[in-house]
Amino acid sequence: MKSLDVKVWGVRKRNTKNPSYDIRWMVAGKVFSEQFRTKGLADHYRSKLLRATHAGEEFDTGTGLPESMVEKAASMTWYAFALKYLAMKWPHAAPNTRNGINEALTAVTLALLDERPGQPSEELLRKALRNWAFVLPGPDERELPTEVANVLHWVTKASRPLSELGDAAIGRAVLDSLRLKLDGTAAAAETVRRKRRTLVNALHYAVDLGEFKENPITGIRWKKPKVAGEVDPRVVANPEQARSLLTAVSYVGGYGRARGRRLVGLFALMYYGALRPAEAVGLTRADVKLPETGWGTVLLNRTRPSVGKQWTDSGETHDDRGLKNRPAEEVRIVPIPPQLVAILRQHLDIFGTAEDGRLFTNERGGVVGSSTYYRVWQEARALALPPTTVASPLAARPYDLRHSALSTWLNSGVDPTEVADRAGNSVEVLLGRYAKCIDGRQEVANRKIEELLREYEM
Repeated sequence: MKSLDVKVWGVRKRNTKNPSYDIRWMVAGKVFSEQFRTKGLADHYRSKLLRATHAGEEFDTGTGLPESMVEKAASMTWYAFALKYLAMKWPHAAPNTRNGINEALTAVTLALLDERPGQPSEELLRKALRNWAFVLPGPDERELPTEVANVLHWVTKASRPLSELGDAAIGRAVLDSLRLKLDGTAAAAETVRRKRRTLVNALHYAVDLGEFKENPITGIRWKKPKVAGEVDPRVVANPEQARSLLTAVSYVGGYGRARGRRLVGLFALMYYGALRPAEAVGLTRADVKLPETGWGTVLLNRTRPSVGKQWTDSGETHDDRGLKNRPAEEVRIVPIPPQLVAILRQHLDIFGTAEDGRLFTNERGGVVGSSTYYRVWQEARALALPPTTVASPLAARPYDLRHSALSTWLNSGVDPTEVADRAGNSVEVLLGRYAKCIDGRQEVANRKIEELLREYEM
């Protein structure tokens, strides 16, 4: 049907509580409509219809679409492609990475859904995508609850074509959707950046599959949210505050139950040895050398990050893997001061080790979960710090003990190369992250320069 017989109406908003936007147009007296989740997508769809009419394209009386849009509608949907991408990435991804990919694919899929009859609630959509669609084995490889199967069947029909991401306006609308959480508030900058990174990586794979000639997202001019790369100096505890906090940990949960006492060594490793929490959790007796006097050493070659069961191959809550951003076989040697040696020797005398040699266990003998040591830490802060300080960012998270350790070492004049080696970071990352936490280093540098200049003045 010639475009002269086509009439396109404007965008109409429906339902103010869960808004959707209608586009209606007429072809040879027959009315067609499409619904969209955002006004931007609706406006863009309307503009494509208008461009087709102005270009004199023929419209199909069955679908109501011009030839150019009929071809796109027949392409692979975003949802079908996302399942392919997940199957490719999952086997080689770490559990936390799998969780991040799942979160990003869910967000993009929700942004690329048409409004269709029988639409499930936002909560059901998110639950089905997060817990069933974007987890291996995939939805086609296992039995699904009836409700979940119905939701994913609707998603299959409602998902927009992958090819539409080749349109800059749609790509930008999807990127903008990543800025918001489910409740409509702004998402954290790091979360937005992580989701965008997954989308870009997915579309690189689409290029490999021949769906695009080049990645359509990388060419979009879109302002990325700024991520704070530096450590906030307000979180850094000084040595006196750190000792008070470690003492307070031993009082949490009472003496007999020992909720806190069994974790004093765990937190001490983060402060005196600058270990990451997952590194300290996975430490075994064979990994530490604890002489009666002097400095000891910790040999790090594994971590036990806390992740959900659905993300690990073993089905356990904790993953068992090598050091962060390092080859699986790499070992990091960290010298530990006499204060930490004494704390760990005392811990072993009182609590011994788990059956597999781990230094630290929860009350049932299992791997210490992040929620367990986080709760103990919050109770310890309330015991050790004045109310005004408890409300401040000072050592608000267990990880801040590592920040305190590295800041203390740098401020004491330890060579940054040695600090980076002990911390498992590069020198560039170390100095970039802790630049604001290094006090008085300009004065030290000035004195050294003055001394050098005086030698040549004599």
